[in-house]
Amino acid sequence: MIKGVLVINNHGQARIAKFYEKIPFSSQQQAILDVYNLISKRNDNVCNFLEGASLWGPQNKIIYRHYATLYFVFVVDSSESELGILDLIQVFVESLDRCFENVCELDLIFHSDKVNYILDEIIMGGMVLETNKEEIFRAMDDQNKLEKQSKKQGVKATKIRR
Repeated sequence: MIKGVLVINNHGQARIAKFYEKIPFSSQQQAILDVYNLISKRNDNVCNFLEGASLWGPQNKIIYRHYATLYFVFVVDSSESELGILDLIQVFVESLDRCFENVCELDLIFHSDKVNYILDEIIMGGMVLETNKEEIFRAMDDQNKLEKQSKKQGVKATKIRR
């Protein structure tokens, strides 16, 4: 099971933090800082897996990828496959790239609703829902169509009221 998904920049600021296990809000910032301190000190040529994240306990693993200025971090229990989660991170990043055309940190900040929608298409309640990129892209396209349609209807309604 996935315990949490974090996207942290090179300065330790969380851009996305989604916890699938109940963690008190006061402890969430400490968890993010602990994870950042563990992964930021590692060389790029070492393994992307760490055992036993302090807040989540010794039976859990931190699996991460570092892309440009962002760390994509998944905290999972021992039943999850490390390589499967690395692939899931890749699917998440490729989905973000498709949505934002070369995703950057500002996209995560200013479009957090879309980022959370994509993440919810992939993971719900700590369980992996979808790994097929084409299905995720299809859901994103459907969401974009609905968004455009509702904007058009909103404009029509505004014109009618005036």
